[in-house]
Amino acid sequence: MIRIFRRAFSQVRLNWITPDGKEIATVAKIGETLLENAHANGIDLEGACEGSCACSTCHIILEPHIYDCIKEATADEEDMLDLAFGLTPTSRLGCQIKISQEMDNCKIKLPSGSVNLYVDGHKPKPH
Repeated sequence: MIRIFRRAFSQVRLNWITPDGKEIATVAKIGETLLENAHANGIDLEGACEGSCACSTCHIILEPHIYDCIKEATADEEDMLDLAFGLTPTSRLGCQIKISQEMDNCKIKLPSGSVNLYVDGHKPKPH
């Protein structure tokens, strides 16, 4: 019984909203990043720098109540967000957001485009 209880609270459900409005539900492990969850579930979220906070290609848009309950963006993340396509007041980088229990059933919107500064259009494959 304890093992079932622990497993139930170590995962949350996320709802990714694509630019065309399609909703894709995923199950996420507490502690992984939104970028890791997107890649593990085939969500089209670039992450050209592979999660090192050196680009803005994993830009996502959070619901206001989720944005307000997560850790504030670092100066480095803010610098990268300045380069993001379609920046909003609740924009963050998916590689910098660790999934928490408060995010259960939240909606994460994917912007309609991204700015990839890699010359070759590098888009990493999930590990």
